[in-house]
Amino acid sequence: MIPDRVLHAPVLRARPTVAHLDADAFFAAVEQHQRPSLRGRPVLVGGVGPRSVVATASYEARQYGARSAMPMEQARRLCPASTIVVVPRFAAYAAYSDRIMTALRELTDLVEPVSIDEAFADLTAATRPLTDLDELARTIRERARELSGLPVSIGLGRSKLVAKLASEAAKPGGVRVVDAEEEDAFLLDLPVRALWGVGPVSAARLDGLGVRTVADLRRQPLDTLRLIAGEAGGTNLFRIARGWDDRPVTTVRERKSAGAEHTFDTDLHGHAAIAAALDPVVDAALARLDRHAAAARTVVVKVRLASFTTLTRSVTLSRPTTDEAALRDAAHRALRLADVTEPVRLLGVAFHGLSEHAQLMLPLGPDLPEVAESPGQADDPDGGEAVAAPPPVTGPVRATAATVVPGLDVETAGDGRGWVVRVGDDGRIAVRFETARTGPGYQRWIDPDSEAVTLVEPLGPDGEPLSTTVDGDP
Repeated sequence: MIPDRVLHAPVLRARPTVAHLDADAFFAAVEQHQRPSLRGRPVLVGGVGPRSVVATASYEARQYGARSAMPMEQARRLCPASTIVVVPRFAAYAAYSDRIMTALRELTDLVEPVSIDEAFADLTAATRPLTDLDELARTIRERARELSGLPVSIGLGRSKLVAKLASEAAKPGGVRVVDAEEEDAFLLDLPVRALWGVGPVSAARLDGLGVRTVADLRRQPLDTLRLIAGEAGGTNLFRIARGWDDRPVTTVRERKSAGAEHTFDTDLHGHAAIAAALDPVVDAALARLDRHAAAARTVVVKVRLASFTTLTRSVTLSRPTTDEAALRDAAHRALRLADVTEPVRLLGVAFHGLSEHAQLMLPLGPDLPEVAESPGQADDPDGGEAVAAPPPVTGPVRATAATVVPGLDVETAGDGRGWVVRVGDDGRIAVRFETARTGPGYQRWIDPDSEAVTLVEPLGPDGEPLSTTVDGDP
């Protein structure tokens, strides 16, 4: 616990030394960069099933009210008929992400990726003098665009919190440097919801106190904030209202979990059907765990019911393991703990307690107290569904109407490289033949049963095919 004398101590202002880079509408921006016919048009990246959600909406789609985590059907209703829906291609996004991060790493070795499309950088280790910070921010932005072809926003501040808020204020494609002397003026007018740690529940409680801006929040006594948000939560609100954030930029981020989720097109009914559907989700989670070369000790199963109520149950093993049979058995035991009696729309499996060290699991006897049940059900009506990405292409694969979805890369002998725009009810596929180098291309319908169409790997930022599949976890 932080002593009150520290919380109330005067803030020593320092000049901005933290940069935050955020790629604007990243997934959609990659699609628009590689597919010239999509530029200036509403684009939705996400699943194509009846229960899919939007992973990213282009700025053109956002003008109509579409946004991330919105049900895809709702987003399509909001957007005009010219809107294009494509599935995520994480290998391509990871390649672009690597180029964007290079713009920061050329300046400093202290770069902390937060996700595939954003990162912090510690400018105290910069290879060039920090004289004109506005010029420095513009240089980073232009270098990222040069390397990737994508727009990014750059924020500079004296802490991660302020730098992140500054990049949000700079969107789309701008720069914002918050100097020490203007930090209060920048923060106080922001909505309280913009701050880290203020979610929908906290925002509703604060609204009940008339707290709607950071200025309102700063006027609240520490005891009041601790009363409504708990000891740790209230202390955090008190700190961030003043822009206090002493977290350093770190180059190593410890992976806390690995997992997968699947939303079903139709609800699952009955214990047998639900249990059978769990195994493919376990397989996907195990594949991700294997890619991270980690062992897991705790297996968490997430069950979202048709009513949108979410249940989570967990089983904790006696030691970390990579034994697939032991982890799969733990997942099924966790599912049984949920005691599901209603139809199910989503299943998820996550491995926690990751470790680089694994021990071979021996068969568990009935007297071993291995099971630790997680907290009970939580109402989660606004929770986003997982975006199911197509499997990576690792070699030439003949495309059929059953194996393609809008957005996948394909190639024919006569037309060259293109991408699937839509799949017709008659089994034909509409393909537009274009790349970032060619400019907008032509579109034609193809019957894959009579003309060879091959699934191919995505292109990278330089327009060349990716030589290997890149792990691009969102």
